Amino acid sequence: MPRWIVLAVPVAGVAETDRETRTVTEFEGSAEEAEMALVRAVDTFEDRLWKVRRREIFKCSDRSYFIRIQGRLTTCGFLIQLAELVHDSDAKPVVQPFV
Repeated sequence: MPRWIVLAVPVAGVAETDRETRTVTEFEGSAEEAEMALVRAVDTFEDRLWKVRRREIFKCSDRSYFIRIQGRLTTCGFLIQLAELVHDSDAKPVVQPFV
């Protein structure tokens, strides 16, 4: 089963010391389940804002959205992206039997 991660990349309105990419969720599932998790993250991600007053969602692609969240005192922007694990150096290789 594929492994997925949903990331929130700060783009605007975030303090310089708080500009690291955040992991919203990480899971195993189908591509359809991953896309549903992405949409759920886009609809619910609030970072550390209090009292979200407005949420604008812009679709960039099937696997990324830009959200602009207006809080009580500030407005922040995040790129929310879905990524599939394609390599893990710590994973054990799958050995196929010879036929």
